[in-house]
Order: sequence, then C-alpha cells, then structure tokens
Amino acid sequence: MLSKEGADFTVVLKRYDIEQQVSMTPEEMAKKLLPEDEIFRKVAEEVLYMRFKTVGPTVMEALKVRDPLDVINQGLVTGMEAVAKLYAEHVYYLPEIMMAAKTMEIGIAIAEKMVPGGRESKGTVVMHAAEGDPHDIGKNIAAVMVRSSGYDVVDMGRDVPIADFIAKVEEVKPLFASGTALMTTTMSAFPAEAKILQEKGINIPLMGCGGAVNREYANSYDLGIYSEKAPQTPLIAEKIRQGYTWQQIREEWDSIVGGQ
Repeated sequence: MLSKEGADFTVVLKRYDIEQQVSMTPEEMAKKLLPEDEIFRKVAEEVLYMRFKTVGPTVMEALKVRDPLDVINQGLVTGMEAVAKLYAEHVYYLPEIMMAAKTMEIGIAIAEKMVPGGRESKGTVVMHAAEGDPHDIGKNIAAVMVRSSGYDVVDMGRDVPIADFIAKVEEVKPLFASGTALMTTTMSAFPAEAKILQEKGINIPLMGCGGAVNREYANSYDLGIYSEKAPQTPLIAEKIRQGYTWQQIREEWDSIVGGQ
C-alpha cells in the first residue's frame, strides 16, 4: 500500500503551468510599482492586498498629513494599477479585481469628502455588452479599471439593444463608448452602432472588445478602435481625453498600450 507520509501536496496540487504563467508575486509587484513614500505606499497596499476592512483607518491617517487628491491618485489608484498589472499577468483573477475595486472605492469615498467640491471626473464613458450577448465579465473588469482611473462609467449591462445604446450616448455625451461581444453572432452590433452614430453627427471612438472581436475587425468600420485586455482601456482613454481621434488611436495603438 502506498504511503502519503512525507508527500508535499503543495507541489502535487499546483497547476502544471503556474510557474510559467506567474512572472511576479504581489509582494514583488509592490516593491516594483508602489510609491516610495511610506504613507502613500501603505494606502496602496490596502488596495493591492484587498484589505477592505482596514482601508478606512489607513486612509484617514494618511489624510492627516497628505492632500486628499494625492491620497487618491498616488495611493489608492496606484494600488489599483498594480492590481491591474497582476490581472494582466494571470496572478489575480476576477474575485481579486472586484475585492480590490471595493477596497479602493471605500478609500476614495473617504478621501473625496476632504476635497472641496469633490473629485473632478476625467469624463464619462458608456459601456455595454452587445445586443443578444449575455456575457459581461470582461466588461465589468474594464469598468473597474476605467472608474479607478478617474472616469465616470455608465454601465448599461448585457444584451443592450442598439437603439438603447444610441439613446444613452445621445443623452450623456460620453468621451467614448465601448462594447463587448463574446459571440460572433453579436459583434455585428458594433459597426451598426457606429454607422448610426455617424449619421447623427456623433464621431466619438467606439471601442470594440471581447473574445469575438479582434483588432482587425474593430478597425474595419469608422469610429472603431480596439482594446484587447481590460488594463489597456484606461491607457487608451487617457489619449482620447487628450484629444486623440479614433484614427490616431488606431495609428498609435501599439505605442499607447505598451506593455499591457
């Protein structure tokens, strides 16, 4: 009879490809990306390690000696950027993203109360999953990334009719819009939406995302731009905020998304 005595089950139960996938642990990521300033670093670590129960007191302590906007941008947002990097490298997954986002939101809510007039938004973004498409996990992750970067997100959810999407864009006048499709039968909504937007004189970038969409397809219709991974979306959003057109985003896409 075989004996299990002395067996190292941490090795046996480890996924076979984990060593190849994971290039950096959260602790190593903290050393590399988090601020050198001890106060901002402590705030960022609360987000990185998803400490939603203790982020409040940590932020309150930081607010005694640091500007609230700096606590948000150099602490909370920096922590979320590290989380996004870990997600891109398959160290963190959806549960970690959502818990880190909740932690960040708690901290931001506290810090914003100390900002006269509140925190200024970088702009509004409309996000949705295409008509007929019930898949929205990728969209939800991207929405977290965009919100954490300082934008207001109007999340229309899944299976959004084209007419409803167009109406929402007309209503809120966003900086750009994004659509997600995981099914080849639903991704045709995006060129249809783009055509209607142009007919109405609305020439904002329309980002195509999701497993059914590739860069070539997103670039095949006017207004279309592409985001392959959720962490790329805030990088592209920043360029749009700076005044980049959808044509410029296409031309400089590789340099914009960089290592993401």
